[in-house]
Amino acid sequence: MRYKLTFIAGAAVGFVIGARAGRERYEQLVRAGQAFVQNPAVRNAAESAAQQSRTAAVRAADTVVVKVGPRLPEPLAEKVRAMRNGGAPSDDWGTSNT
Repeated sequence: MRYKLTFIAGAAVGFVIGARAGRERYEQLVRAGQAFVQNPAVRNAAESAAQQSRTAAVRAADTVVVKVGPRLPEPLAEKVRAMRNGGAPSDDWGTSNT
């Protein structure tokens, strides 16, 4: 019970302090975030990281094919082949049907 009261008190204090900072501070933080994201150095770093991740994914797919080879289930084998060819077939993998 003590921890619940401490949490509620902390949340209330945080809310009051946050409300006092107001919309102006929020807008200032948004502008700073946008400036950061639009910085050319940040964009170059993000693109470099994306390229490295694509390269790593292709290497991982190649490793899977070499080590597992023909023992892959066909749906997974299709995914690996598509990845090696630079794309992915459209399907519902990773989507929620609920």
